[in-house]
Amino acid sequence: MSDNYQNDVLVIVAHPDLQTSRINKRLTEELERRGAVTVHRLYDVYPDEKIDVVQEQALLDAHKRIVLQFPFYWYSSPSLLKKYFDAVLQRGWAYNGGNHLKGKELVLAISSGGSESMYQAGGFHHFTYSELLRPFQATANRVGMIYRPPYIVSGIREVTDEQLERHAAAYADYVQNLPYATV
Repeated sequence: MSDNYQNDVLVIVAHPDLQTSRINKRLTEELERRGAVTVHRLYDVYPDEKIDVVQEQALLDAHKRIVLQFPFYWYSSPSLLKKYFDAVLQRGWAYNGGNHLKGKELVLAISSGGSESMYQAGGFHHFTYSELLRPFQATANRVGMIYRPPYIVSGIREVTDEQLERHAAAYADYVQNLPYATV
């Protein structure tokens, strides 16, 4: 992660073992290769899970669009991302007297083992991604952020190398080129 924030997009990568992850590792590499966003690898920065709240709040303050990239575990995020929310989104800073995140955009970038068809009404998981991601949307609403459509890579075990390259390019384009919402 660079301390020089010359862009508007912060991508917080929350994968507990990014080096062994085929999908999230490649998506992250593409973002870093392009260099147009700030990539913040949460598990690399906090292997002890002791979050520097002041540093994290400064990162959030310095960017207009916040992307949370993570594998979708048990219908939620990896534990360090939840711990991050609990520590960083403090009363008086993010809500109830604080508005540091108001008007900023939140984009989720998730990967899941199940196919897209498994995340439909009547599918294996019984609920859509949209329904299962509601807690993140509710968090965005609570702190005044603008929740944008997520970028989802489904069925990760079946993704070919060629498909992965297309996903990496499409993801980086999405994160960088999604028009900013008007408030």
